[in-house]
Amino acid sequence: MTPFRVLSRASRRLPKPSLPRSHLSAVSTYQPTAKPNYPNTPLIPFDHKHRWIPSYLDSDLRFVAHLSGSSSSNKDENHRVGDDPKPEASWIDVYLPRQARPYAKLARLDKPIGTWLLAWPCMWSITLAASPGYLPDIKMLTLFGCGALLLRGAGCTVNDLLDRDIDTMVERTKLRPVASGLVTPFEGLCFLGFQLLLGLGILLQLNNYSRVLGASSLLLVFSYPLMKRFTFWPQAYLGLTFNWGALLGWAAVKGSIDPAIVLPLYISGVFWTLVYDTIYAHQDKEDDLKVGVKSTALRFGDSTKEWIAGFGILCICSLALSGYNAKIGWPYYALLAVASGQLAWQIWTVDLSSRIDCNRKFVSNKWFGAIICSGILLGRLSS
Repeated sequence: MTPFRVLSRASRRLPKPSLPRSHLSAVSTYQPTAKPNYPNTPLIPFDHKHRWIPSYLDSDLRFVAHLSGSSSSNKDENHRVGDDPKPEASWIDVYLPRQARPYAKLARLDKPIGTWLLAWPCMWSITLAASPGYLPDIKMLTLFGCGALLLRGAGCTVNDLLDRDIDTMVERTKLRPVASGLVTPFEGLCFLGFQLLLGLGILLQLNNYSRVLGASSLLLVFSYPLMKRFTFWPQAYLGLTFNWGALLGWAAVKGSIDPAIVLPLYISGVFWTLVYDTIYAHQDKEDDLKVGVKSTALRFGDSTKEWIAGFGILCICSLALSGYNAKIGWPYYALLAVASGQLAWQIWTVDLSSRIDCNRKFVSNKWFGAIICSGILLGRLSS
């Protein structure tokens, strides 16, 4: 028997691969490729340019590579959906001196959404107080814009000082300046005094009625951070605090308050805050349960969308009532309908299990405020 036949019979006794015939196709044995980069690869006696791989082994290797790629892809996807991305450098880290950066972050200057949410009710009220056919008082809009920036920063400083022990246990807040130790409590108090002093300079430029009304809001500002320890409705208390400008803006222009116009405007802002801050609170619901603080996100649970839909309807109805009592023109109601659609989009599409999506919907509320302000401006000019 010739040696060729002996080798042929021996090869038939080798175990057959279990893959289908379609996967046993021949593989090119000569693959000239670019110089490969194999870091930390041990030396082997064959050149990578000339390698021969049996077809069944090549198929198995491709299958393993496919599984490995799918696994890593799933991990990446889970990471994208589940948690917040790592904090990125903001303009504060680029342009401000090193000594000033912790204080700028303490005032949340790198996150202007809070300033917008505080400023819009002021702008609504000032614009609504303008005479029919006239633009609102530019000086008042500027003063209240600066005041919103300062008061929001002061509120954040108070919040971080009172919550410094809680913030260290919450993933989203543990790197805040006071919680992380970049700013000591004493330094935070000094910075708070500086912010309030600047705010006082703005308040003194208003009439006496507005000074008293504005100063009374400090009670809400200082007590709000404590509410999450005692009630499941801290978002409602924040609504009372954040929308105080709806009362103050009208008073700064008119010297008094017209309850028929201003109170529905103020109440609409409270319901609006219940919508956006409940969505915001869903970012921290797991940490809040561990720490033991309360929120409407925990109170509503799986019924959150039904609750905030109700708050959204009450917000729009209150805005319509305020505009009707102010005898405002039809463009206001047209843009009120647009704002209703924006609010409905938030509620309908928000993924309450995704921190990233909750934050995205929360930030989008600056556009709701802008639409309402534009409607009041056009309505007042056409009335």
